[in-house]
Amino acid sequence: MEKKKQIAILGSTGSIGTQALEVISEHEDLYEVYCLTANNKVELLAEQAHRYHPAAVVIANEQRRDELVRLMQDMPDVKVYAGARALDEIVEADPIDMVLTAMVGFAGLSPTMHAIRAHKAIALANKETLVVAGELICRLAIENRAAILPVDSEHSAIFQSLVGEDQNPIDKILLTASGGPFRTKTMDEIAHVTKADALRHPTWDMGAKITIDSASMMNKGFEVIEAKWLFGVEASQIQVLVHPQSIVHSAVQFMDGSVKAQLGVPDMRLPIQYAFSYPQRLPLSGERLDLFRAQHLDFFEPDLEKFRCLAMAYEAIRRGGNMPCIVNAANEIVNRAFLEDRCRFLQMGDIIAETMQRATFIAQPTYDDYVATDAEARRIANELLK
Repeated sequence: MEKKKQIAILGSTGSIGTQALEVISEHEDLYEVYCLTANNKVELLAEQAHRYHPAAVVIANEQRRDELVRLMQDMPDVKVYAGARALDEIVEADPIDMVLTAMVGFAGLSPTMHAIRAHKAIALANKETLVVAGELICRLAIENRAAILPVDSEHSAIFQSLVGEDQNPIDKILLTASGGPFRTKTMDEIAHVTKADALRHPTWDMGAKITIDSASMMNKGFEVIEAKWLFGVEASQIQVLVHPQSIVHSAVQFMDGSVKAQLGVPDMRLPIQYAFSYPQRLPLSGERLDLFRAQHLDFFEPDLEKFRCLAMAYEAIRRGGNMPCIVNAANEIVNRAFLEDRCRFLQMGDIIAETMQRATFIAQPTYDDYVATDAEARRIANELLK
């Protein structure tokens, strides 16, 4: 009997983590959960542990450790850990074959680096890891022969389109975007949108943070940066196409002019499962794409004046160094402030732009520089919120 692939899920209680567990449930003969982690959701983490019987669970918020221990007292065989250091250490465990990085934000960087150094395959759903430190992560992955398999639907689509192309050069990446809930609104209308408006994404069911980033199109900007590092192209070779139907998940144009795309219904379980099973394709329950019902596919150029966050992401790539790290840190602060009604929607872009101007620029950053930059940019963005 073939050994089951041991998977650690960082961020098991979020949208990607819960859907990854659904994939594992469909293929319990192939996959086994080695570790589950969460930031704050102790009840759901304990519930998942009772269902999947991992070797260990980690709660990042150390203040909730006792609560988790209490909820896990009927499972003495499951080790319970807490804190950021525990996250770094658990991904190095010998039995782990693959680490799904589904944590949100800068917090995913350190455990991802530890997993790579431990030669684990990475199913990458934490785009901020490559946004903040793409050059560092790519170098580590090569040095440690650690595969990075994309989980974002767009990057998975690009990856799938490149399978079998070997060294055929990429002419252009066509990165699709739904356009979010404000695609057809005017600037005046966008100036008055609410948190509830921004959280009503037209096609995808995602966590709050990424849904707000999608509404501002910062999420697409981060995906441009991620694609640069994953596929070794320049930002000028990445074209964003607004595609409201979210059926073409992204495409690659080759030097001969031909275009390969990956299509499907909006279902994150598909790219998650492909990262787990690559190069095989496994059965997956759920809706199938019916092109007769789809009838038409629309594509538009993004409005960079209306969605300035996307333009700022391109500017961050152009400037390089620690600038993407600055943008990410400022965005995490304003995103949270908007969700807590402490910031208006368009004000988010103003604060990110001002933080880019004020934060210390470092052309050749080290890991310690990234940590310091993240702290500085967060401090500046918080001051600008007052």
